[in-house]
Amino acid sequence: MDTDLQSIQQVRTLCEKAYNTLPQLRALTQRQVDTVVEAMVEEGYRAARSLAEMAVQETGFGVVADKTIKNEVATRQVWDYIKSLKTVGVINTSPDKSVLEIAEPVGVIAGIIPVTNPTSTALFKAIIAIKSRNAVVFSPHPRAVKCTTASVELMQKVLAQHKLPREALGMITSPTMKATEELMHHKYIALILATGGTAMVKSAYSSGKPAYGVGPGNVPAFIERTADVDKAIADIMVSKVFDNGTVCASEQSIIVDEPIYQRVVEQFKAHKAYLLNAQQTERVSQALVRPGLQINPKLVGQPAHVIAEAAGFPVPADTSLLVAELDGVGRDYPLSIEKLSPVLAMYRVNGWEAGCERCIELLKFGGIGHTLAIHSSNHDIIMEFALEKPAYRIVVNTPATHGAIGATTNLAPSLTLGCGTFGGNSTSDNIGPQHLINIKRLAFEVRPLHAPSGAKSSAIKRKKLVTEKDVREALGSGKKIKLERDCIVTPAARELARGKDILE
Repeated sequence: MDTDLQSIQQVRTLCEKAYNTLPQLRALTQRQVDTVVEAMVEEGYRAARSLAEMAVQETGFGVVADKTIKNEVATRQVWDYIKSLKTVGVINTSPDKSVLEIAEPVGVIAGIIPVTNPTSTALFKAIIAIKSRNAVVFSPHPRAVKCTTASVELMQKVLAQHKLPREALGMITSPTMKATEELMHHKYIALILATGGTAMVKSAYSSGKPAYGVGPGNVPAFIERTADVDKAIADIMVSKVFDNGTVCASEQSIIVDEPIYQRVVEQFKAHKAYLLNAQQTERVSQALVRPGLQINPKLVGQPAHVIAEAAGFPVPADTSLLVAELDGVGRDYPLSIEKLSPVLAMYRVNGWEAGCERCIELLKFGGIGHTLAIHSSNHDIIMEFALEKPAYRIVVNTPATHGAIGATTNLAPSLTLGCGTFGGNSTSDNIGPQHLINIKRLAFEVRPLHAPSGAKSSAIKRKKLVTEKDVREALGSGKKIKLERDCIVTPAARELARGKDILE
């Protein structure tokens, strides 16, 4: 109870301090914003490796080299995409200059940080918040407090160097469930940016506050018979084993078209994947997935050989991936869920229509709205997947992990991926600074209800057909006739209007 009370009081203090920084942040010019954000980016990029090492050491899972890449994507790659984005003052004007769009920061943001990506997500959220002139109070996962704190402190240091208050980036150092609940309900919190498990996201959306939460990923990858199989398996391997499978956009199942099945199996073996037999599949299911379809936290992000050992059988120490062939999707097939580890389900189908149905089953079982990958050289089939599948990121002939976060595609680089209404989320976008601003619109009158007092309107409504009568009426009223594109003007009307400057 004492710990809960202390953490709740810390949240209240942090929220108040963050709120008090808003006037200073709001007063920044675009140039000042971009100067400080670029400095934050460079500071985070330089520390990418050391923060990755801290994350692996503290959480006990993941791969240092891969977490380093995540930190680099969250800093420089994100910056390359957002550096020219306007977030201050007038950010857009309509072609006729009748509507001006003006950026307004939302205020104080609650930043919920997951244990799977504790440093990269903290860096990312700090960068996009300051880019949009908002403050953040971070709530780290209890298993990743030290590395998340180190990430936030780096960003705070940059703020101080630019004479901005460190309190604009607050950090709960003693996180509890009560503290996170207090944060999401605090009166000074304007928006919740939640990255985490399903329960956390649901809590964010039920808080009564505007929220961007992201759902789980249960990403299927279909390898269609016209695919470049060697490249497809190489892509899937690099994606699935990246950071030991802890990225929500990584492939969880592959669906293989019958004619290329044997080639796929050969390529998996060439990449040191281990194909489980039926008994081993059952053992891995029992070790990895608890009753209620919850992943065993002790095996999240662990190497393949460690998971096999926990399941009671040995595999070579250099095994990259465990592959389990399944016959169905659902509670009777525990490995058909998101596994957060280098374990991959595999399905065999005959034809793209069957592959299509299997992908939909998998998405509906736990990853609806998130991401789907397809490997194919048949454009028509690719478009069928794009038009029909309930996923908001459909990446083509690329690793799902890297494609979805924008590393190998032109999607917006992001560590927070919305699942849209399919997944119960408020957006289907890759989240960026543009989601952390409100847009005020200044709109000038263009269609008066009444003519100005004492003045005559200089034009009448646009015409598709202009007759001699129309010209005479315009001449009598002193108005001009605005012509629509492809307007027909009768010869008599054109003759009467000649030299009168009456037609526009």
